[in-house]
Amino acid sequence: MSMRAGLEKDDEPHRGRPRAKEADVPSARREGSVSELQAMRRSTKPRALDLFCGAGGASVGLARAGFDVTGVDEVPQPRYPFRFLLGDALSARVRDFAFIWASPPCQRFSMFSRNTGTAERHPDLIEPVRQKLRASGALYAIENVQGAPLRASVVLCGSMFGLGVRRHRLIETNFRKLLMTPPCNHTGIAVPVYGHGSPQWHRKKLGRNISISEKQEAMGIDWMNRDELSQAIPPAYGEFIGRAALSEYV
Repeated sequence: MSMRAGLEKDDEPHRGRPRAKEADVPSARREGSVSELQAMRRSTKPRALDLFCGAGGASVGLARAGFDVTGVDEVPQPRYPFRFLLGDALSARVRDFAFIWASPPCQRFSMFSRNTGTAERHPDLIEPVRQKLRASGALYAIENVQGAPLRASVVLCGSMFGLGVRRHRLIETNFRKLLMTPPCNHTGIAVPVYGHGSPQWHRKKLGRNISISEKQEAMGIDWMNRDELSQAIPPAYGEFIGRAALSEYV
């Protein structure tokens, strides 16, 4: 389902991004269908907000953990599976949420950008996101790639959850009730889920390209296309952190 939020101009642009617009959760409620509004009113689940939600990898995990999830992204996400608000995540109103997940763009810190000398072309949104979440008063988690300036509470790997991807991610939280994580298991060849197609070295090892269905299975995601998968995190990550947040919230 998709609902367009009420949008307003900010006074200042955010660090090289287009002038910010506001994703307003209350006004989006008013514009939703009657059935959607009734479902929101009936829900007794704590509410979670997924900023920079993409096609919803983290959101599905948060829903599995027990949250009523709303996603915000400045790019339309036609396959996002929950309530969706179109707008700048840095300007989204975050009141009335028990938990906030944020996955700011990782290009500034990715290995590819560092290796190609293009990191400086991308904005560093970690600190403005951190300040926004701290000011909200909610429990929160910030997710990004290794190399990002996060005060990581935990590092997650797909192999910890029996997935075919590695996809190591730093998670910074403002709560400490995290479950013990199993060790990584890097035996075998991980399924490549990034960029466009299969990297040459993977094709050489496997003797073939990896299909979209293999990538979906490796991520635990069956609703995304190739480009969406390349930007996503496995729902298992969101579920793991979400359960820890719920235990803190309760």
